[in-house]
Amino acid sequence: MQNNTFSWDKYNQNPIVGILRGLTTEEVLKIMPSYVKTGFYTIEITMNSPKVAETIATLAKEYPELNVGAGTVCTMEDLKIALDAGSQFIVTPIIDEEVIKHCVANNIPIFPGAYTPTEIHKAWSWGASAVKVFPATQLGIQYIKDVLAPLNEIKLLPTGGVSVDNIKSFFEAGAVGAGLASALFDKKMIREGNYADLEKHFIKMKNEIKDFIKD
Repeated sequence: MQNNTFSWDKYNQNPIVGILRGLTTEEVLKIMPSYVKTGFYTIEITMNSPKVAETIATLAKEYPELNVGAGTVCTMEDLKIALDAGSQFIVTPIIDEEVIKHCVANNIPIFPGAYTPTEIHKAWSWGASAVKVFPATQLGIQYIKDVLAPLNEIKLLPTGGVSVDNIKSFFEAGAVGAGLASALFDKKMIREGNYADLEKHFIKMKNEIKDFIKD
């Protein structure tokens, strides 16, 4: 049962999808005050995290200002767990027609992962909210430009390989958002409980794309 619906207004205020993988509910909750304080609104908890349903449900309840979603959703079984926990959006590393079409039919934003132009177009044609170009590490910024040249109506959300050093270039190339895991959630800072520096890092990342944030 969904607790809230996804807010595109909040997403557009900061189109970065923060990805947390492998952390416990307690670890995630320690990070969230800094995340929200610095103006981040969209958080993805991957399905291969411990007690993922508990984490998603807790975040959806305690942080109603956030868009809380599930990542690494690969099957309808994954999707059911994610939605029952209260996920407001879905992210996949692959394109699965059944998962995508179920989300589209139920007005649940979905960002399916695709790699080739054919996969990207297929995911978009099935109704994806935006297509997660994954992994973007090897493809890079030029690939985003190349794909958008003929397929300019498709919204792309590169994930993997996006960092504070290149995120602006991805947006300049035409990306409508970006997914970031360890490049956003610095493991050393989190391990040491250094949330002051983590906040500075969040702010620096957000400032890199300030020209692309909609008021």
